Amino acid sequence: MNYHIVSTPDGWNLQAEGFEAALLAAPTKARLLELLSEYMDGRTGSVKIYTETGKIEDERTYPRTHF
Repeated sequence: MNYHIVSTPDGWNLQAEGFEAALLAAPTKARLLELLSEYMDGRTGSVKIYTETGKIEDERTYPRTHF
């Protein structure tokens, strides 16, 4: 599954690709990224993280591999 972290008028949302409903919402990007790890625990997918202007800033894949 592909996910997107996007800026909204109320803060930041995690959305599944093709859906507009927020799976997670937070007032700041930093807070949403904190919640993201727990949400993605046990899930497989790619999360594209966007800037406020809509450009891709980062992409993370889950499960995370730590070396």
